[in-house]
Amino acid sequence: MKPILVLVTVPSLAVGKKLGKRLVEAKLAACVNIIPGLTSIYRWQGRVETGKELLLLIKSEEGKWKDLEAAIRENHPYECPEIVAVPPSRMAKAYGAWWGKALGL
Repeated sequence: MKPILVLVTVPSLAVGKKLGKRLVEAKLAACVNIIPGLTSIYRWQGRVETGKELLLLIKSEEGKWKDLEAAIRENHPYECPEIVAVPPSRMAKAYGAWWGKALGL
């Protein structure tokens, strides 16, 4: 298993919960944490924008990336959602075992 952490911003708690539940139910994510309280400053369509967002921290696996990305795009309200994956450099062995089992691996 090659674990990945996927970062996705969402506009509301309702969107985050709905998306997170779909990903976990489909076994595309072992777990989704919803982190509130972000203020995002970004350039969009030539203007600098500021908005309130939440961050989803999605625990998945490299082999599920293609389906995970597609599911996020299909169920996300943004035209261009943030979908960024990073590999964890270290992980507790027991937690890693749970992660894989939760993904059905």
